[in-house]
Parts: sequence; structure tokens; C-alpha cells
Amino acid sequence: MIDLYTWATPNGQKASIMLEETGLEYTVHAVNIMENEQFDPAFLKVAPNNKIPAIIDRDTGMSLMESGAILLYLADKTGTLIAKCGAPRWKAIEWLMWQMGGQGPMLGQAHHFFHFNPDVSDYARNRYLAEARRLYRVLDAQIGDQDFVAGELSIADIAIWPWTARFEWQDIDLRDFPNVRRWYLAMATRPAVQRGYRVPVEREIPMPA
Repeated sequence: MIDLYTWATPNGQKASIMLEETGLEYTVHAVNIMENEQFDPAFLKVAPNNKIPAIIDRDTGMSLMESGAILLYLADKTGTLIAKCGAPRWKAIEWLMWQMGGQGPMLGQAHHFFHFNPDVSDYARNRYLAEARRLYRVLDAQIGDQDFVAGELSIADIAIWPWTARFEWQDIDLRDFPNVRRWYLAMATRPAVQRGYRVPVEREIPMPA
């Protein structure tokens, strides 16, 4: 049994989608970041950085924060969604790191300046729109001749997809990135993705034009 501490954000959805894909039993503990519940002292013991998601594995006693670490841990625990060794494993890790270091932080800035504070700075809007479009071009090229980001379905897809699901917040039209659109729709039809996306708040997956 896994205790999942999460909220309805792309990083939180990575963990819940992963748990659904692996079939592990888990209990959801909603941490409403809109009400600053991530700063509760009890949550701080689980996640010292005050960020969701975080997990506790009751089988092992392992406690983990940071979505990328959680994906790797659950993949190795179940022997799924990442190769055990060699180039396929490192390809999945490579694209997981691309998401953690580039796609997530930069699209998060796009959310800030397009969705939450659209009138604050034209400079910031132009800067982060340009970077968002560049990242979408990188992803579009990567999946141009394959179904999934690292070849086979992996933690890379699970990490990248929830951030792509906020394309509207990023002022992105997925018709401009046909390979990303194809992949996005294929992922969106997976029952585990649909279930994980709705944790801990029931909502519909955004569908592109």
C-alpha cells in the first residue's frame, strides 16, 4: 500500500497516473495547495520541500518527495515502465530529466504569465511562449517516428503528458505540433491515465481542437 500526498497539478498527476498504470494499491491524501496545506507541519515530515507529490511506501517504510524520484521508485518497485538496464533505461531517464529540468519549469512559468497573471509583463509572456513553443518542437521531433517518447511506454510519457495537458494555459495550439497531438490523444485514451488525471479532484481531460 502506498500513501500518496497530492493535489490536482501536473506534478501530482504524474504520481497518480503512475500508480494507476502499475496497479499498486494506494490511499490518497489531498493536500490543497490553494489553501497552503503543503505547509502543514505533518506534511513537512513527509516532504521537506513543502511540495506535492510525496509518497510513503508502507511495505518498505520508504518516504519520497519529488515526482521524478517517485516515478523511478515505483517503476523499479514494480518492474514496469522502465527497462532494467542498458540504453532503453537511460533513454527513459534522459527524457524524464528533460521534463524535470526543462518542460515542467518553463511551462510552469508560461502558466504563471498566461493563465494567472496575463497582464503583468509582455516581456515575460513573449519569453515563456517562445520557450514553450521550442519545447513543443523538441517533443514533436522526438516522437515523429515512434509511438512513445522513449520508444516504449515509460515513465517519460507519464512525466511529460500531464504538463502537456495544460496546453491551453500555455497558449499552445496542438494542431501546430501534429506528432505531439497524436501522442497526447493516445495517452488520453488510456484508462489509467484517465483515472490518474482525476486524482484527487474530479475533472475532464482537456481535448485539443
